[in-house]
Amino acid sequence: MAKSLFMIKGNICADRVRLGRALQKPPITQEELARRMQFMGMEITPLIISRIEKNQRHVCDAELKMLAKALGVSMDWLCGDGEDI
Repeated sequence: MAKSLFMIKGNICADRVRLGRALQKPPITQEELARRMQFMGMEITPLIISRIEKNQRHVCDAELKMLAKALGVSMDWLCGDGEDI
């Protein structure tokens, strides 16, 4: 059995990514979030967004930065450290 390099399964931003999409005016889909990130140069698909939100995929620092930018929130907020967007 393969040994995981990560102590935490999944990621800590799953709920905030989903909430960030819902708080957009109007709310956006996973497809729209992926499109925004692709426009900024990140190769990401709606399936990857889905896996992130379901806590089935880790998020690297560059992806976290792009997610925050695409959602118009801070990286701290995405990690659950901030109350304000």
